[in-house]
Amino acid sequence: MSRPTVASLLRAATTSLASAGIPDAARDARALLAHAMGVEAARLTLILPDAVDPAAAARFGTLVQRRVARVPVAQLIGRRCFWGRDFIVTADVLDPRPETEVLVAAALEAPFLRVLDLGTGTGCILLTLLAERPAANGLGVDLSPAACDVARRNAQALALNDRAEIRQGDWAAGVSGPFDLIVANPPYIAADEMPGLAPEVRLREPHLALTDGGDGLGAYRAIMAQAPGLLAPGGRLLVEIGPAQGASVAGLMAAAGLDGVAILPDLDGRDRVVAGRAMAANPCR
Repeated sequence: MSRPTVASLLRAATTSLASAGIPDAARDARALLAHAMGVEAARLTLILPDAVDPAAAARFGTLVQRRVARVPVAQLIGRRCFWGRDFIVTADVLDPRPETEVLVAAALEAPFLRVLDLGTGTGCILLTLLAERPAANGLGVDLSPAACDVARRNAQALALNDRAEIRQGDWAAGVSGPFDLIVANPPYIAADEMPGLAPEVRLREPHLALTDGGDGLGAYRAIMAQAPGLLAPGGRLLVEIGPAQGASVAGLMAAAGLDGVAILPDLDGRDRVVAGRAMAANPCR
């Protein structure tokens, strides 16, 4: 019996995934087959006529079945690329999103030496910032012990564990400042919005990282009550938001006493980040 080829496996998997309603079925099929074969996804186009080892074909079949069941690709292959680096992903953490890179880009627009990441999850924000600023060090806090374990594994994998502390905790409770930069991508989906999420998100990602179980602003209220007091003079606070939350979160930030509050858009023009700055020290006092 002849072995299936790369091309035939991709065709069959793409059909199966598309029939199950999976968006970008062809892309997912390539990612899963590359993982099953242990090759780079870009290499598949060069080996389309090649026969696939039965063990790899079996692994691929299992991965496709799980993807049909709406397990996210990042959880199936165990990683997600963010800002050019691979991060370990499990079912215990939010899958890093491309739009979160807007927050990272904004954070990198000004210097910082000490950074606090609230709700760190995979650690992708904190660790990216530290990788891009070799003189900086930081603290990542998450309520979930399992998420903290993932963040520590990512810090180790990126050789940043000497500059990144990961701590289990409830937002900034018990944290001591000052910090030049505080960042957060908190759970901002309102409870009544949860049923409308894609199954991959609603059923497979931790609800703790998705929603506050209320109006979607609970985490921001907690952060605004704690974070401003931890900022160094002139220090910055940047938070990711849902696209309809800009005015509300900006209002909370201004009410917390931060200056220069601004709403930053993502590449699609949707509100994505709210930024503010602590008052600079007055040299006349």
